[in-house]
Amino acid sequence: MIVRDLAEALPLIDRIAPEHLEIIAAEAEALFARVRHAGAVFLGAYCPEALGDYIAGPNHVLPTSGSARFASGLSVFDFLKRTTWLAAAEPAPLAALAPAAIRLAEAEGLEAHARSLRYRTKRAEVEEAKRPPG
Repeated sequence: MIVRDLAEALPLIDRIAPEHLEIIAAEAEALFARVRHAGAVFLGAYCPEALGDYIAGPNHVLPTSGSARFASGLSVFDFLKRTTWLAAAEPAPLAALAPAAIRLAEAEGLEAHARSLRYRTKRAEVEEAKRPPG
């Protein structure tokens, strides 16, 4: 692809989200800072893709077919197990969020989720009413 200038190239790069991108320009690092979507980027006239592919690159398992818009190349993070968590020890967060969660559960047809939210909200209201003032 031929573009008139580098300013025209940057949006095109992000739209294509290439698996490999070589930036051979005087300000390669500054241009790279403006690229949002690329699998692996090779900076400078003395950094051919093959150098990264075979010797110096962190890996060669990269997002293809434009998937660099939402995915990254394989890294150590892909081998880490992560657990997400949420805590609500007081009734106020549940009371504030449950109505929206109930609407979403109902919209998805997940009535058991909606019922669990209603039950916990009602239970929290009863427990809150039992608390002594102050």
